[in-house]
Amino acid sequence: MEHFVVSARKYRPQTFDDVVGQQAITKTLLNAIESNHLAQALLFCGPRGVGKTTCARILAKKINQDGTENPDEDFAFNIFELDAASNNSVDDIRNLIDQVRIPPQIGKYKVYIIDEVHMLSQSAFNAFLKTLEEPPKHAIFILATTEKHKIIPTILSRCQIFDFKRITVKDAKEYLKHIADNQGVTAEDDALHIIAQKADGALRDALSIFDRVVSFAGKNLSRQAVTENLNVLDYDIYFNITSLLLVNNIPQLLLTFNEIISKGFDGHHFITGLASHFRDLLVCKNPDTIQLLEVGEDARQKYHEQSRQTSMEFLMRGIEMANECDLKYKSSKNQRLLIELCLMQLASINFDGEKKNDLGHILPASLFKENTKESLTGKTNGNIPSGEKTEENKPSLENEKKNQNSEIPKINIKAINERGISGLSLSSIQAKKEYEKNKSDVAIDEANLPKEEFTEETMIEVWNEYVKIIDEEGRKILSSALHTDIPKLKNKNTIWIELPNDTMKKEVERDQYPLMEFLKKKLNNYHISLLITVNEATEQKYAFTPQEKYEKLREMNPLIEKLRKDFDLEL
Repeated sequence: MEHFVVSARKYRPQTFDDVVGQQAITKTLLNAIESNHLAQALLFCGPRGVGKTTCARILAKKINQDGTENPDEDFAFNIFELDAASNNSVDDIRNLIDQVRIPPQIGKYKVYIIDEVHMLSQSAFNAFLKTLEEPPKHAIFILATTEKHKIIPTILSRCQIFDFKRITVKDAKEYLKHIADNQGVTAEDDALHIIAQKADGALRDALSIFDRVVSFAGKNLSRQAVTENLNVLDYDIYFNITSLLLVNNIPQLLLTFNEIISKGFDGHHFITGLASHFRDLLVCKNPDTIQLLEVGEDARQKYHEQSRQTSMEFLMRGIEMANECDLKYKSSKNQRLLIELCLMQLASINFDGEKKNDLGHILPASLFKENTKESLTGKTNGNIPSGEKTEENKPSLENEKKNQNSEIPKINIKAINERGISGLSLSSIQAKKEYEKNKSDVAIDEANLPKEEFTEETMIEVWNEYVKIIDEEGRKILSSALHTDIPKLKNKNTIWIELPNDTMKKEVERDQYPLMEFLKKKLNNYHISLLITVNEATEQKYAFTPQEKYEKLREMNPLIEKLRKDFDLEL
């Protein structure tokens, strides 16, 4: 049986031209060798599996070549590799320093490659400082590490630092394709792309995964075989989930998620993958950002199609909700319920119970419609919602005109206040929708509603009457906001009030519906509207500094100044 050599060793680069994804570093090292500007202490740092040790070996071999040696000569006697993870004591470094003094027997340089140099102890670093700063002419030190921040600054200052970057998905996929062709393996483009993504920027990991998948699938490497062997969620699952979210099919969503969990997939992995899927759909929206989509050609076409079906608002809110679920996942005691709740919320982004039918939804839309009319009017005629007319109870046109005033929906301010609905709650938003819907259902002909003219003085009297009512009910914040400015009549049907800040404006806007009903009824004009603005100059008047407050108090009582001087007080 022939001995098997893993691809990471079998295809290890032998020259700088074979190194993948580090062209800037390899070109710098080649130019340094050719121009004789190579430093005697080099530090190679970067993530795992990106070519640090490989480049160190190639460099050690390259600087000893003079063109007369055997092409297969590896200069093994000139290269010394030390694993600092297991040789991290002061004695190990002292033994290394003793060897450095001996010149090479073959070649020009002796190269010392110290891998995982950040594992050296503090005393070992200190013992190494002098030799690293002034090594013999024949010695070159190449230090390699994945954690540069753990190396003391005195070592860093004595080295020429090369930062190796992560291997991109595109470069890793191209190299895997080259390896597959050499081994006679037929591989789908998406399959190699998934392997490159799973490697997370490490080419050695990509080759290890490739060997594992080839052992599982044989000479035909399909996307399905790769996802099955690596136990990763195929992007088709996320396409299906997104399609269900867009049609608000909550029951099928929960069943699909249950299938995913039953196959052994982690819920945390699922929700983070869903957020990444929304992100990929988002970058497809703009031609300038489409280059950020790192997928195969077949998957790219699917992303294009689904991105056209999704709105920007849906994707932004979807990413936000999925990210919030990701943050709460580890601290949640019921993690499955957390994800199911997130999926239901995602499916409700585009859901409007008043407009859509009840097919395929948990809550029927008819329930929303019936409750909407009952909640404000407080009565129904049998099974007929209040405000709807049948042939039997449909009034004549004359009676309609006479009874329009009585049919206009009335809002009981006190009743609403007793319910304690917050202006920022879902209940208040629904109440506003109910009010508008009820109003539009009852009003038959807006042009025939009363439209009596009124003076500004009359309007101010009615306004103050409303302020007095809510003040007696204990609603001091709203009462103060409405009393801040004297309302003005901007035109015949527009009441204008200027407030000093946005907080007061929002407070009035939240409660403007009962206010407008009160004004319309008292003024007998159902065509008036309310205009609320913020005056920045007025807002500044409400911002007093401590000095201004003190000056105001001193004007009211001059003895305060005497008190301050007697007790030597400071503001």
